[in-house]
Amino acid sequence: MLRFLPLKLGRLYRCLKLLLVLGLSVILLMNTHNLFASFQKNELTDRRFINLNKCPACFGTSWCRKFMNGQVSFETWGRLRFLDVFNVKNVYFAQYGEPREGTRRVVLKRLGSNQELAEIDQKICKRATGRPRCDLIQAMYKTEFARINGDVRLLTPGVVEGWSDLVHCPSQRLLDRVVRRYAETKDSGSFLLKNLKDTERMQLLMTLAFNPEPLVLQSFPSDEGWPFAKYLGACGRMVAVNYVGEELWSFYNAPWEKRVDLARQLMDIAEQLTNNDFDFALYLLDVSFDNFAVGPRDGKVIIVDAENVLVADKRQIKQDKPENYDVWYESRFEECDREACLSFSKEALCSRVTVDHNYYAVCQNLLSQYATWRGTTGGLLHDPPAHIAKDGQLEALLDECTKPKKRYGRFQAAKELREYLTRLSAASSSAMAR
Repeated sequence: MLRFLPLKLGRLYRCLKLLLVLGLSVILLMNTHNLFASFQKNELTDRRFINLNKCPACFGTSWCRKFMNGQVSFETWGRLRFLDVFNVKNVYFAQYGEPREGTRRVVLKRLGSNQELAEIDQKICKRATGRPRCDLIQAMYKTEFARINGDVRLLTPGVVEGWSDLVHCPSQRLLDRVVRRYAETKDSGSFLLKNLKDTERMQLLMTLAFNPEPLVLQSFPSDEGWPFAKYLGACGRMVAVNYVGEELWSFYNAPWEKRVDLARQLMDIAEQLTNNDFDFALYLLDVSFDNFAVGPRDGKVIIVDAENVLVADKRQIKQDKPENYDVWYESRFEECDREACLSFSKEALCSRVTVDHNYYAVCQNLLSQYATWRGTTGGLLHDPPAHIAKDGQLEALLDECTKPKKRYGRFQAAKELREYLTRLSAASSSAMAR
């Protein structure tokens, strides 16, 4: 009887193997479409791939002709659809060609992961029908995006307040600026809603509600000296911005002189966004090494992710005079076990004239010993030369900028840190010139 045991085990093994093959075959047949699709190429002329078929539930159409004419093409890996699984942020690098200007590199963004974009569809459906699934295009015409029609002269704060960080506490002056500079219309330059087509108005409002990054780039353009990537255009849910350069993280172990220059620029950005001639304070609510890039030629630091920017109108605050509006606001340092986390009060950012948030964000998340990113600590200014470490001034300024010991200490420390880094950068430039 024992003699038959190996034979039975052999038959059982063959049966199990056969069942496994049959099971895999069934799964393969059920997912043939998905399997073949994964080996297809991503094409910018594919209306479904760029979600042009979902307009006006999209970010714009100003670059659609360029897409359809083949003027924009993915770089090598971006064409391969099976690699999309690794591209969680839906950011692609591409080449854009103009007959007179030649070819240049651009960045294409979907402004969200696949899950986030699916949630946008569900939210639109729920707003229109109360259900998570529906005919998206028809639903858009039943939402508040369509009800705010051309008969309304202005886009007013009461309508959009709280929709996103950009309009958490909007003033009329800010909204007029957003509408006037809206780049997804041929008749830009007017702050009157009636000058926008119905579809353009819905696209503007949907962008404002779900991801206002394009509107930040348009309202505070790089051409006017704002430290943001240049907005180029959109087609469906694919937005094109100018390629800046390698992300800031690539310079984490750069020579000391280079890191000092980058740190100085970061503090200058914090100052510019806090205090400028326009009296708009732009507060960065998400500050990490991935959100900045450095130009390869000029070495200029630029913000490349502007989704989480809160804009406060200082003129409006001075006019309304909310409680304690003229009392300086100090951001509170808090220990955190996550990367690039910040502590802030949106209400305080919206109601105070003098705020140290941007200094705090840059010092804590990018420059100081408290900065943690991708498993490292020490910040951009880690391991200074011996003579600078011995002096102790840099460490003291970074500590006071991040975790102030004195009242209003961060304001003074940020000012002195900018000056100190400027001197170090100038000294390095002079030494290299000799």
